Amino acid sequence: MARVCDICGKRPLTGWNPQSVGMNRKRALRRWLPNLQPMTLVTEGKVTKVKACSRCRRTAQKV
Repeated sequence: MARVCDICGKRPLTGWNPQSVGMNRKRALRRWLPNLQPMTLVTEGKVTKVKACSRCRRTAQKV
């Protein structure tokens, strides 16, 4: 299962965990995953199921 939004293409981000501040010198890599939710869209008269991030879901509700 790919963790990619089917509408905007948002993907997981990687970076250093912000716990490494102060006297803690451990450097830990971390992944931030997009908030994907199942959703049904009607495009050209066809119903399709997509995985959309929360931002795309809110935008689709307005249209």
